[in-house]
Amino acid sequence: MRTRPLGLSGIEASVVAFGAWAIGGWRWGGTDEAQSVRAIHAAVDAGITLFDTAPVYGFGLSDSILGSALKGRRDKVVLATKCGLICDPTKGAKHFTTNALSFDDDALIQVNRYCGGESIRREVEASLRRLKTDRIDLLQTHWQDTTTPFAETMGAMLELKKQGKIRAIGVCNATSAQMAEYRNAGQLDSDQERYSMLAREIEKDQLPHCKQHGIAVLAYSPLAQGLLTGKLTADRAFALGDLRKDNPKFAGDVRANVAALLAKFEPVREKHGVTMTQLVIAWTLSQPGLTHALCGARNEQQAIENAKAGDVELSADDLRVMDAALGEGA
Repeated sequence: MRTRPLGLSGIEASVVAFGAWAIGGWRWGGTDEAQSVRAIHAAVDAGITLFDTAPVYGFGLSDSILGSALKGRRDKVVLATKCGLICDPTKGAKHFTTNALSFDDDALIQVNRYCGGESIRREVEASLRRLKTDRIDLLQTHWQDTTTPFAETMGAMLELKKQGKIRAIGVCNATSAQMAEYRNAGQLDSDQERYSMLAREIEKDQLPHCKQHGIAVLAYSPLAQGLLTGKLTADRAFALGDLRKDNPKFAGDVRANVAALLAKFEPVREKHGVTMTQLVIAWTLSQPGLTHALCGARNEQQAIENAKAGDVELSADDLRVMDAALGEGA
């Protein structure tokens, strides 16, 4: 498994990371905790060192599963989590309302964006307890709070870093202008953004900005929530609470169109002897400025398959073939 630095933090992490959203169950139709623990163990054994979670993933459940699974293995991994989404409607700005399974406008749980200093300190203490650890390797603001000065947010994280409770500082879902404000107040090590061959908006701004300033870029949803694995057939049904159920982005005709696109990659896939999932992850990791790919896994087989993509290196000719197919399918 190849590794790359998390910005200027001095921390090296596997290029393929374990994204822990799905194991929390929320918006993924529930979870099997024992199976999730096996998936985490398989990921570590396969060379994945970077694990990314967040308090909102199952409202603490993802954290707790990860903390239990990493008992005795904590020193082998780089543990990343987030802050800034809180279940307190009196602070910050409304982000969404939800129930235990999925978004729901009539639900009782309101989640706000809030990155005030005292809130971040409180969130970190709670995360440390759930994750059963004494430090977080990478703390990231989950979504950006425009009601709190970025200098205050960065100041709180710098203080936590000085205390040894966190080792590196990152952001998620941030504009280049917002990252610049963070950098004015302290060292910014990473940016986590949605990115896949079907969602390339950050190539215009965030990717060049991060490359210029030595900031690692962690891609979430590089497999487009399963759409790019080649496994979502047109007749696949999704469980209640699964974010893909009744979502037009996953309609049968869309899946058929994506399957036609993936078919054009077959010569490259066969050349390297890899699965379509591994090929798509490898393409993601080949993009300029993109340093790590966060890939979810619900079971051991998925974790092992994802990890093997970290050893796949595509040539310039491979990328030309794939990019030509992407251009035709635009």
